Amino acid sequence: MLKQFNHLVQKTYDIMLDLSAKPNAMFFLFLVAFAESSFFPIPPDVMIIPMVLATPNKAWRIAGLATLASVLGGYFGYYIGVFAFDLIAQPILEFYNALEQFHQFEDYYHEYGAWIVFGAGITPFPYKIITIASGVVHLDLFVFTIASVLARGMRFFLVAWLLKRFGPPMKIFIEKHLGILSVIFLLLLIGGFAVLKYL
Repeated sequence: MLKQFNHLVQKTYDIMLDLSAKPNAMFFLFLVAFAESSFFPIPPDVMIIPMVLATPNKAWRIAGLATLASVLGGYFGYYIGVFAFDLIAQPILEFYNALEQFHQFEDYYHEYGAWIVFGAGITPFPYKIITIASGVVHLDLFVFTIASVLARGMRFFLVAWLLKRFGPPMKIFIEKHLGILSVIFLLLLIGGFAVLKYL
């Protein structure tokens, strides 16, 4: 079962790479970024990287579109959590083996909701879990929106900037280290706010 799932993910990954080279790649990027925020397993970075490398003059447009689509997809995940947890959200969370993670996060939402959304939006943690969970606990929609825009925008624009600035050699570096870099960036950001708070 796991082998079949991995094969399906790899096949989907290859399809996305192929779509990134199509004339209507921006349309497909929008769909992928939207879907990834609520149910799709592969992040839009898979398309952003080759698209920016192929057309560096469109780097900001590509990152902006991915951000917009991801935030809109986040609303879809949010409303899945609000209106259809038992019917849709729970099976999705179970599919990703994330139901236990969800219950652990649920208790922290009202106090740390903005940071949870921001952290998931900028790191490799599955963002769809957070968008659905935010809807289930009815996290303030304004807080959810601001955290989503900042997190998704920072992530996608960082990838676009690195590729635009350093070109093809950065592709391998990003694919290999994006996860750990985003976690380090998040920790530094939180540390910065903590320092400001106690100065």
